[in-house]
Amino acid sequence: MSVDHWDTAPQERELPGTLWEQRTPTPIADYGLLGDTRTAALVSAAGSVDWLCAPAFDGEPLFGALLGGPEAGQFLAGPAVPAPIIFRRYRPNTATLETVWAAGNGRLTLTEAMIAEVAGELLPTTILVRHLAAEGSPVRATVLFDPRLGEQHRRPRVRRGQDLVCNWGPLATSLGTSPTLDLEPGRPLTFDIVPGKPLTLVLALAYGEPLIHVDPGAAWDLVSRDEARWQAWTEEIDGAIPCRDAVVRSLLTLRLLTYSPSGAPVAAPTTSLPEHPGGIRNWDYRYAWPRDASIGVGAFLRAGKTQEAEDFLGWLLHASRLERPHLPALLTLTGGHVPAERNLSEWPGYAGSSPVRTGNLAAGQHQLDGYGWVLDAAWAFVDSGRRLTSETWRAMRGFADLVAANWQEPDAGIWEIRGDAAQHVHSKVLAWLALDRALRIAATHRLSTRRRLRWESARSQIAAQVRTKGYNASKNSYTRTYGSHDLDAALLVLPLTGLEEPGSARLAGTIDAVRKELSAGFPLLYRYPPGQDGLAGTEGAFLPCSFWLVQALAMTGQGPEAAALFEALLHKGSPLGLFSEELDPSSGILLGNFPQALTHSALVQAALALRDYPLPKP
Repeated sequence: MSVDHWDTAPQERELPGTLWEQRTPTPIADYGLLGDTRTAALVSAAGSVDWLCAPAFDGEPLFGALLGGPEAGQFLAGPAVPAPIIFRRYRPNTATLETVWAAGNGRLTLTEAMIAEVAGELLPTTILVRHLAAEGSPVRATVLFDPRLGEQHRRPRVRRGQDLVCNWGPLATSLGTSPTLDLEPGRPLTFDIVPGKPLTLVLALAYGEPLIHVDPGAAWDLVSRDEARWQAWTEEIDGAIPCRDAVVRSLLTLRLLTYSPSGAPVAAPTTSLPEHPGGIRNWDYRYAWPRDASIGVGAFLRAGKTQEAEDFLGWLLHASRLERPHLPALLTLTGGHVPAERNLSEWPGYAGSSPVRTGNLAAGQHQLDGYGWVLDAAWAFVDSGRRLTSETWRAMRGFADLVAANWQEPDAGIWEIRGDAAQHVHSKVLAWLALDRALRIAATHRLSTRRRLRWESARSQIAAQVRTKGYNASKNSYTRTYGSHDLDAALLVLPLTGLEEPGSARLAGTIDAVRKELSAGFPLLYRYPPGQDGLAGTEGAFLPCSFWLVQALAMTGQGPEAAALFEALLHKGSPLGLFSEELDPSSGILLGNFPQALTHSALVQAALALRDYPLPKP
């Protein structure tokens, strides 16, 4: 590396790719995900880590420029002037990200990964390895390491030694480089990277634990071993799944979003990425929703991955112990109560979308459907040939008992509307599912006759009421709530439940009505009629619903349409195969927290439906 021309004066407004220098922010789709199954980083196509929370997904932002602007910090490693990208990809079947820029007569490659495990053991320290290399001719590059912790953008106490160590009480980071750079937090360095003389940057962070020193010269060996571990993990995924590459990327993403110390799947690694740019629809998704997690568990199980299901059931057993048989709508990664929702008033938000929120008010809602998803995941685990532990079965019995006793009460529904509770048809269907799956599990597990009869009676009552009050004959469709005319795309999961037979006219009518009335333009759907949630502003098409439509079509004998829809949806993701929760139908931009576990789970489930309900032979 040539270090003849250091530019050490602060140059924040001359750096490429920084959020605050652009008239419009970096598109959500331009971010890549790096993760170690405890926290995650979002890195832009300019090589800037603009989001990383420490020490876990739901911790304070260490690099928060995504939402907080320059004062919230970033970690840039990339070309010194804007450069076109030749290609950007994950290395096949790994979590290692490569970005290659064209720079004059040369090329600059950034290869980066976070290390999840070493020798099969989860590290006490998060390690991010970033490697810059040039080809063809020297390339001018810039590195800016500017960590700022939390809402107040706290600067660290800095200590120099073998590494650059930054400290905020129990949280500490170290940055090592090879060759050695004279870096200072907040001061950009610009220099030439010469072919054959790459730069390696190793960031380590720990909370309440000693920092592990990683020799930057040997760091690439850790990345190679991490890649081999992910490649072995992906080899176990069923090879017969359609569009397997997209499914593998989704399963890898879901695994990266699973908090390994507890087994809790996080809904997304971000907070407050907007459903409506410039609006107030900004929520904190850095927690575990048992509903969303259960859908992901079903995807893992059916794709041939069982350990993730065992880990989730273990987490759920621990997390629900204090409130059982009540199942909270969402929990922290360690099974605690989600913090009260509050606004970070000084943070500008992504694309001026404020407020930026932490915590989530939905934690206090009653969401009946969650019980159905959890018991469905437990049944999928049993159906795969395994048995529930006695304690897990006791917990599941408690959930089923609560549903049998309270299913007639109104709830907030799957979409967490912040208003009065209602009689949501989808919630009732999932209450039916909870009892149906509990009864299926009981076929191979101990259950008293009295309990079985009580569950069977409640299941029959729910089915009768849903068919009477939840169906609108004039629309030939089930509706959003009892007696309403509004539709709900969540009802596309009806074929998965078994409440209606696959050839049912009501089932076919519901699928057709949702496709027509909630269409956002092929292949997209709104989740409910726009403007029907009491909040200002609009929202985009809801991507999981479109993947649910793929499932519904495949399971009702409409395989060719399902396959065409699935193929079109795959093109709606980011260039790296990552999906957010929503998408703007007019512009095609991704909206909402990113990447979104529920969307990736629904993608996998849709592919599995195409596998299990194949196209008819000509």
